[in-house]
Amino acid sequence: MGKPTGFLEYMREIPVDRSPLDRLKDWSEFHLHMDEKKLRNQGARCMDCGVPFCHTGRLVSGMAAGCPIHNLIPEFNDLVFRGLWQQAYERLSKTNNFPEFTGRVCPAPCEGSCVLGIHNPPVAIKNNEYSIIERAFEEGWVLPRAPRTRTGKTVAVIGSGPSGLAAAAQLNAAGHAVTVYERADRPGGLLMYGIPNMKLDKRDVVLRRVELMKQEGITFICNASIGGNGPADIDPREILDKHDALVLCTGATHPRNLAIEGRQFAGVHFAMEFLTSSTKALLDQAQPAITAAGKHVVVIGGGDTGTDCVGTSLRQGCRSVTQIEIMAKPPLERQPNNPWPEWPKVLKTDYGQEEAIAKQGADPRLFLTTVKKFLGDKNGRLEKLVTVQIKWDKNDKGQFVPVEQPGTEKELPAQLALIAMGFLGPEQQLLKELGLETDARSNIKAEHEKHRTNHPKIFAAGDCRRGQSLVVWAINEGRAAARECDRFLMGATQLP
Repeated sequence: MGKPTGFLEYMREIPVDRSPLDRLKDWSEFHLHMDEKKLRNQGARCMDCGVPFCHTGRLVSGMAAGCPIHNLIPEFNDLVFRGLWQQAYERLSKTNNFPEFTGRVCPAPCEGSCVLGIHNPPVAIKNNEYSIIERAFEEGWVLPRAPRTRTGKTVAVIGSGPSGLAAAAQLNAAGHAVTVYERADRPGGLLMYGIPNMKLDKRDVVLRRVELMKQEGITFICNASIGGNGPADIDPREILDKHDALVLCTGATHPRNLAIEGRQFAGVHFAMEFLTSSTKALLDQAQPAITAAGKHVVVIGGGDTGTDCVGTSLRQGCRSVTQIEIMAKPPLERQPNNPWPEWPKVLKTDYGQEEAIAKQGADPRLFLTTVKKFLGDKNGRLEKLVTVQIKWDKNDKGQFVPVEQPGTEKELPAQLALIAMGFLGPEQQLLKELGLETDARSNIKAEHEKHRTNHPKIFAAGDCRRGQSLVVWAINEGRAAARECDRFLMGATQLP
């Protein structure tokens, strides 16, 4: 611990964002950089606790507490304070394959479990991580590291999201020949098409890492739809027969629907359809297949995906955007039933809401509200929708359920409605063709930390195994599945 009084001398400081109205003019990342002195001061705030919870990575009350990939946070904070940036990068790389992703999009459960956060604002861990990796790229320390020897074993990874990329990177480091199959036209999965460019730049960040992985010897095959009955679909059994092992990292891409009256109207879409259309158009320099331009937009659902829909709609030039949230408005501070080190369930005004407030003059969120039905015009196009307020009451089984409040119905104009209500699990066709067992939630059945399915050659990782979760959990799972796959192939493993 380089400065025992650092947490007393310096207050938490994070980078200033570009102003909301300014950043709405483009699709560039909106975080600005901090100078080195301020970054080192933030590193000095880390107390080097006797029992640091920041890197525990456990579930507490069903939520992540600490870093799921067990980053050595007090160590790299101290190295930042000392100005030893290359050592900080090497320390961070021991546990995290992609700090440039987590440093941008992770909600930072590490900060929610920071011991300093009990009585002061927590250490700015996430920004320190981001600053370390970007400094490493600038200085040329991030180089392709191909394995010295090859094992002669081949592994197929289906899916190139964060879990697939992590599994591929680790298996390649162990010396196996790795081929990653991706059904989209570009690698990256959720990182490419599920997160907008202003949060995670595609060319300068995602494809920068993919290019490094190619230089390390990993093969990427895009436009590869595996499973299904279409003429271009690839039989997954052919993939299995060609390789010594298979790691499934297909994600939880089956969206939760809102099956209410009027769902069939043109203009009602799942959030991922909209976000994918937007990013693909940006990269292809084309017009998006689904656009918010000139429309009243209603986003149904909160969370990161809902926020991304708000920010994307504003950049596309919507007339207005409203966000419907069925849950109650969170408190401003931790409540007694939400103690440290649990994830703090407090009100968060994210970038999308900040931009809506600046553009429209008010928070776009309506809490304790749900959509009752969609209304369309004579041409079958969405025209407006009906909302109703709810309250949460217990049913006869003691479960909390939403109950509509009579007399609270309200019509909202809407030519575009985006359903951002989460995901139910992985798509099932591929799993059926491979004869894989699933659990009660339709996820691939494979024990955590073992990751082997009922087929001895097939492993599963990420959202397709655990359900919808965080990018950092996906990286954790990809690394763990690679370790167990390597053990299966070689009889032992040195992967962490």
